Amino acid sequence: MVAFKVKAMVGALALCALQVGAFAQDVKLGAVFPMSGPNATYGDLFSSGANLAAEHINADGKLKGKMSVIYEDSQALPQRGVIGMNKLVSVDKVPYVLTGFTGVSKAVSTVGQRTKTVVVNAGGVGPDLAELGEYFWNAIPLVNYEVRAMVPYLVQQNLKKVALIYVDDPFGQAIVKELEGELPKAGGSLVGKLSVPPTSQQFGGIAAKVRELKADAVYIASYGAQQFQIAKQLRDNGVKEQLVSYSAFSVPEIQTLPEAKGTLYSELLIDLAATDPLTKRFVDDFKKKHGKAPTNYVASYYNATKLYGDLAIALQKEGKPLTGTNLLEARKKINTFDFVGGKVTFLPNGTVMAPMQIKTVDGSPSGKQVQVVKAN
Repeated sequence: MVAFKVKAMVGALALCALQVGAFAQDVKLGAVFPMSGPNATYGDLFSSGANLAAEHINADGKLKGKMSVIYEDSQALPQRGVIGMNKLVSVDKVPYVLTGFTGVSKAVSTVGQRTKTVVVNAGGVGPDLAELGEYFWNAIPLVNYEVRAMVPYLVQQNLKKVALIYVDDPFGQAIVKELEGELPKAGGSLVGKLSVPPTSQQFGGIAAKVRELKADAVYIASYGAQQFQIAKQLRDNGVKEQLVSYSAFSVPEIQTLPEAKGTLYSELLIDLAATDPLTKRFVDDFKKKHGKAPTNYVASYYNATKLYGDLAIALQKEGKPLTGTNLLEARKKINTFDFVGGKVTFLPNGTVMAPMQIKTVDGSPSGKQVQVVKAN
């Protein structure tokens, strides 16, 4: 009887050891996304890309252990983002965290720098995101490159006088600075700049001021539910000028908004029609899973998650632990990666350089391309 108990105990201990060993091999990453509130639609897009990448990495079997994503809800608010980031670093012990939105990204970057945790943005586009330290990476080009792609096109189309409506936060202020610098160089001018508070949803007064400016085009620098309301209320209040914006206009809600039809917007060029195995697998499997084509946001978070998988596989081959420091060292060493849509290379500041495209909202889910702009 005693022998039986000893054997049972040894068996239980062995099972526990196996379970601990399996858990230790799990490859976790964190994500601080807006999963609720007025910007939850972005969280849905971001997470669908990250989840599909994790599924593909696990199916390929090249990674030792199962990859899983632990989500924390930022509601697109910096304070909520920091709470989630602290939990991911202190409790879940992840070495790699995905984030989005300029304000949230800047807030969580301080935790990443202090704890040497890699933070990767694939949605926020504020230019100062390129200056947040070596543990903060951008898997997409930032909005200064989008503005520099858009301005020459506007001037070519004889849309030289531009009025700007911008959200009064660091992102909006960055757009002001870029347009003030780029429009005169291209032969255009910024004829007015109208700020709106981040929480504002009423723009009848702004529309009246826009009409007085008699601009050729109106650049909308906002995001989330607010950008929908700006576009809608401008049209409802008689503003007929060409509307212009940036990659935030690629979300499905804007693409199907009647008042937004004809809006020009800039976006990272990701050729989802490419026939390379990586892109084809991503597009085909997303369509099977969701019944629709993926957007650029989905592809960008797929790429940011795949990047972690590529680095983790490389470190495992070298017998190195998955720490933020080792991930940073591996990224610098490899530097060029296969992403959906083509190869990308990181600049020394941790931001990728890639071509841009100008598109117009035409009522289709992904808009219509009107010009390609090479990376420079």
